[in-house]
Amino acid sequence: GESGHFLLELRSIADAALVGYPNAGKSTLIQRISAARSKIAPYPFTTLHPVIGVVELGNYRRATIADIPGLIEGAHRNLGLGHDFLRHITRCRLLLFVLDMAGSEGRSPIADLESLRREIDLYDPHLSLRPWIVVANKMDLPQAKKNLLDFEKRFPQRMIMPISAKERRGINELKRLLREW
Repeated sequence: GESGHFLLELRSIADAALVGYPNAGKSTLIQRISAARSKIAPYPFTTLHPVIGVVELGNYRRATIADIPGLIEGAHRNLGLGHDFLRHITRCRLLLFVLDMAGSEGRSPIADLESLRREIDLYDPHLSLRPWIVVANKMDLPQAKKNLLDFEKRFPQRMIMPISAKERRGINELKRLLREW
């Protein structure tokens, strides 16, 4: 007989991944569109493991969505828990970039998207080729509308879905978009 050492890795599998910075509203969103129950708190890194939710799309159709823990700059170099978080994205066909459009954490939504896209590209260039949509969250907060207008000017060809996961606004439109995709 032969013997050997094998490293097996089980990756979360979902149709789409919610990708974003900590406190962008990914966990709130997955609770609004599915029966998944991830931890929600007003501090970063409340989600430490991916949470998978099943979204009912109507006509007996479903999609699975993974709430990926928040990424930070340098994740591709394994800063924080970078590779632990990024590796789950590799098994998702669609990337939903959830952005804090109000900039309530003191960051710019435009810079956030560029940084997240760069981290994913540096981790695995093939991930950059996957289809992606911007989910502009926290539209209920001040400054969000102005930031959304600036964002649309910067990315005129990109699909942008404005929502407020907290107030459940735009959730049906997001589900419709997922159904069409």
